[in-house]
Amino acid sequence: MTHRRAFIKQSAKATAATALASMSWTAKSYGNIIGANDRVRVGVIGFSDRHRSSHIPAFMNHYKELNFDIVAVSDIWKVRREEGVEYLKSKMEHDIIGCKNNEELYSLKDIDAVFISTADFQHALHTIEALKANKDIYVEKPFAETMEDNRAALKAAKASDRIIQVGSQRRSGPNYQAAAKYIQSGQFGDITMVELAWNVNQPGRWRREALVAKCQEKDLDWKRYLMNRPYENFDPRKYLEYRLFWPYSSGLSGQWMSHQIDTVNWFSEMNHPRSVVANGGIYQWKDGRKNWDTITSVFDYGPTDDLTKGFQVVFTSRMHNGVEDPSEIYYSNGGELNLITNKVSSKGGLSEKAAAQMKMKANLLPEVNLTEFEIKVESGANTGGDILTSTHVRNWMECIRSRKQTNAPVEAGYSHSIATIMTNAAARTGQKVTFDEKTQEVMAGGKPFKY
Repeated sequence: MTHRRAFIKQSAKATAATALASMSWTAKSYGNIIGANDRVRVGVIGFSDRHRSSHIPAFMNHYKELNFDIVAVSDIWKVRREEGVEYLKSKMEHDIIGCKNNEELYSLKDIDAVFISTADFQHALHTIEALKANKDIYVEKPFAETMEDNRAALKAAKASDRIIQVGSQRRSGPNYQAAAKYIQSGQFGDITMVELAWNVNQPGRWRREALVAKCQEKDLDWKRYLMNRPYENFDPRKYLEYRLFWPYSSGLSGQWMSHQIDTVNWFSEMNHPRSVVANGGIYQWKDGRKNWDTITSVFDYGPTDDLTKGFQVVFTSRMHNGVEDPSEIYYSNGGELNLITNKVSSKGGLSEKAAAQMKMKANLLPEVNLTEFEIKVESGANTGGDILTSTHVRNWMECIRSRKQTNAPVEAGYSHSIATIMTNAAARTGQKVTFDEKTQEVMAGGKPFKY
């Protein structure tokens, strides 16, 4: 057991050093990389709350050292575009080009990379546009809300040599990286169950009443906003509060579950669940929204062969009662790996007494700290805290320099999107949903799920 403790301790130290002490990289270090003295010029696709509250603070931590700059912002709404120009100008201390749409931005000759933080349903589509324009990409999650968009974006990415980082920032967290190593090393044993929860009590979450009141169709390009979604008349709520309305967002599953189910795919090295069922509804916030305020989803990660054991995942989320402290607990026969406390313990493991009844040996995991650093994931706007967002953005910037694969490549986004699309299909049809490997389709009632 001592060597196990030593292993995970060293893993946590090494990972934490990479993620947190990466600030110690110097300009001289990057001088050894070909092209390191060339400034990377970044454009912003969608001046959103997410970009302002998370991307920019993270970017500001590293841009001078890594020789990056933000030079332009594209937003189809005049109000946000003008806000973006002024805000970014104050941060970067030089003029910012404001673009009415992405075509204008991509027509600029000095854009090397883009942040994409637009409406949920647009992420995959805007990724395809950026790839066609030959840009490196940081794109928010959920990566896609339909399998058609998901497959198209994956295909475009595979045909490109561009660097893509999906905004699943847990993948850059030292505690999550240590957990992945611990489970994948076999020391945890087979995963038997995973419990995920993300609960808040926030009637105003995803509401934008003040902005809705001043949003007028004449100031934005509504048809461009809809992209490949069915046409409907202008509705400022569906533009600004899109997370509450399908088919612009799947709500709780796409926004929150996508983070947590991504760790399941990552730790287990399984690309997606075998089946999903879901139940829930709008129980509290009857404010015109169409996406549920409460959901429970159950996933079967079934065995892929006779040697692989399956397990179940339960995700619960509610918006009307909660302590704003997302939880992720992995169970094995020997105990649990708890990403609330960032500890491995023997809690719930096979005890001496229980094992003796069946003439078996006890199975109790050693006590292990996944990281020496306190990393608490909160359900605020950053959905991962400043450390995770900052290290994730930095990883993207470093990979643009090195041309190495990011911590959350396009495949990660493709996989978490399968799970979120399956969940949305189960919620909307009331059926047990499966995934067809051959056609790469989410199946509900024996037919591909279509919105």
